[in-house]
Amino acid sequence: MIRIAIYGKGGIGKSTMTSNLSAAFAYMGKKVIQIGCDPKADSTINLLGGKPLLPVMDYLRENDEEPDSIEAIAKEGYGGVLCIETGGPTPGLGCAGRGIIATFSLLEDLRLFETYKPDVVLYDVLGDVVCGGFAAPIREGYAKKVLIVTSGEKMALYAAGNICSAVKNFEDRSYAKVAGIILNSRDVEGEAAKVEKFAQEKGLPIVARIPRSGDIIRFEDRGMTVIEGDPELDVSKCFLDLAARLLAQEETEAEE
Repeated sequence: MIRIAIYGKGGIGKSTMTSNLSAAFAYMGKKVIQIGCDPKADSTINLLGGKPLLPVMDYLRENDEEPDSIEAIAKEGYGGVLCIETGGPTPGLGCAGRGIIATFSLLEDLRLFETYKPDVVLYDVLGDVVCGGFAAPIREGYAKKVLIVTSGEKMALYAAGNICSAVKNFEDRSYAKVAGIILNSRDVEGEAAKVEKFAQEKGLPIVARIPRSGDIIRFEDRGMTVIEGDPELDVSKCFLDLAARLLAQEETEAEE
């Protein structure tokens, strides 16, 4: 099973990257779960026709008891991708990271992975701060690898550096490791060179280069990923190529 946590600065396009990658895996016939780990709870919206999903934390606030089935807090979207959103506390109250911890505990109680038996699990995680809750996907062994989304913008690269440092703190515990960088282009001056320099300094590969594309915006306005909208587009092929590369890596590692 492929288990990847996708981190990056808020607003850098993590949800776009994650949902399109989920759609790419689904397009290739894989059984996928996407878990949005952000209080905004909008990670999966473009897999669900533009319709927001009830976050787990909202469900727990509105009900006296935990759900007795995964269907109460999850919904299948494009290609059968099972979508889950952790959500967060009431705005201004509580710790957003605790929403992730509470959700993961609930998913264990519901035996999600044993029951659903996914080929791929993707976690879309806020990466401005990698505190206890937001670090849960890498710290508790839920994810095996980390991909960092960045552009060539200064603050995006700064956040990416913080994420690398946070993951490094766990490297002696056999937790998830950073497997590469996704360059989500913003067309800033010297962008490719800046990200290439960062990747070289960190000893990481750039696993995908996603061009700035009006097609992404066009289909997101319709509540879709570009994979669903038109898998033959050049930008769609970037996500399909990344999915194929990750599958090949998983097969190689399984043989070792």
